[in-house]
Amino acid sequence: MATTTIKQAREKKNLSQGFLAESLGISRPTYSNIEKWLSNISLGQAVRLTSILDLTLDDLLGETRAEWIGNIDREKFKEILKNCISFWSDNDGRITKTKLAKLAYLIDFWWYYRHLESLTGLEYRRIQHGPVSDTYFWVLEELQNSESIGIQPSGRAALIENISPPASDRLNEEELAFVKEVCAKWKGKNTEEIVRFTHEQLPWKICRENDIIPYEIITQEDPENVC
Repeated sequence: MATTTIKQAREKKNLSQGFLAESLGISRPTYSNIEKWLSNISLGQAVRLTSILDLTLDDLLGETRAEWIGNIDREKFKEILKNCISFWSDNDGRITKTKLAKLAYLIDFWWYYRHLESLTGLEYRRIQHGPVSDTYFWVLEELQNSESIGIQPSGRAALIENISPPASDRLNEEELAFVKEVCAKWKGKNTEEIVRFTHEQLPWKICRENDIIPYEIITQEDPENVC
């Protein structure tokens, strides 16, 4: 499917970008990027978009699906998550779902701050308890379904533990040491502390609710506020 399909479907219904942006709960520039396939959307947003435009998910993703997720190294991301569980879990070997999501974000954005490139290729979204990647939730489900991790509810939280050890072929020595460094910096901190820290960063403050957060913004942050 050509990348103009969404635009053509919208124009056929005489709908503006602003109308669809409001319907999806995002900014008009973010929606414009969706039409150009420069920005990712959540599954829920994709479903709403197909309903409004009378498209199917196959229509929406179609031939561009590979482009949509092609720059994401999901297996590397899985190894990062499993190493985070190992390096930063509490004494019982478990970590909360929210803490793990925050570590993933800090790892990717601190790596970008140092190297001017993402470690995983993931996009992170500004949501209420974010920033977080849509892919995070899908990857957790894949890991759970493959019995690589276990997820247990604990009140309002979810506790995650490794069932099998992390793989050893997706991260090089520098990357593994970096993951360990970030985990060590935040080990022992509670969920509120790490959430508050990410919400005080420029990427969170500048972006609107549900926007994809550009990595480049983190380069404008003071070094002590990056991780």
